[in-house]
Amino acid sequence: MAISLSTTILPNTIQRSRITILLSPRVSRNLGFSLSFRPCNESIELSSSRSVITASAASGSPGIESSTVSDDTTNLLDRAQVFDLNGNGIPISDLWKDRKAVVAFARHFGCVFCRKRADLLASQKDRMDASGVALVLIGPGSIDQAKAFSEQTNFKGEVYADPSHSSYEVLGFVSGVLSTFTPQAGLKIIQLYMEGYRQDWGLSFQRDTVTRGGWQQGGIIVAGPGKSNISYIHKDKEAGDDPDMEDILNACCS
Repeated sequence: MAISLSTTILPNTIQRSRITILLSPRVSRNLGFSLSFRPCNESIELSSSRSVITASAASGSPGIESSTVSDDTTNLLDRAQVFDLNGNGIPISDLWKDRKAVVAFARHFGCVFCRKRADLLASQKDRMDASGVALVLIGPGSIDQAKAFSEQTNFKGEVYADPSHSSYEVLGFVSGVLSTFTPQAGLKIIQLYMEGYRQDWGLSFQRDTVTRGGWQQGGIIVAGPGKSNISYIHKDKEAGDDPDMEDILNACCS
């Protein structure tokens, strides 16, 4: 059963135990937007009775929020390198070593959800600035992709690339097909398109993203000052799983 998402779809309309997801978007003249998927080479069959999400986040549960990070995690973050827009590499933990920072981890640089989240965070930058808090966005991809994202979105914070996905692996962010293609995510895509947001499909299908399947989910942390001081973590359980902005502001600016 191919899935076509529109403003009328409901989660309980998916009734078959196996579904085929087709991978290609199109705009509907009548509905404003619809989403269908078509594979490049072969169909992808998913079993709805099993989950491939590797973190402890069950479908339908809220995103994972925590303030507990192990010593092993902080040590590994010292070795996870990210790159600024000029190609300079630094350990990710240096981003909050001497300051407090809100660090958003994008799914990938073409992601429509991430562009909305970037705007939501940037809308609170004045409050962060007043509290001496830096705003940072990291994406799993190349420096060129990070530059394109920065130019397209005019994001007010700092942008870094993580080509190796090392920070995502250390922090244990969710990854999996079933965390990407959900009815809730499909409905949210429609809403975002109606608001004027667009996926950059050129960035989405570049090698840096495609080689990882595009199934990576992101999250948000509040950290610093001090490399081991991570006071808030939200891990997206699925695409478009935004945390409560007030929770972030309370963690960074209260």
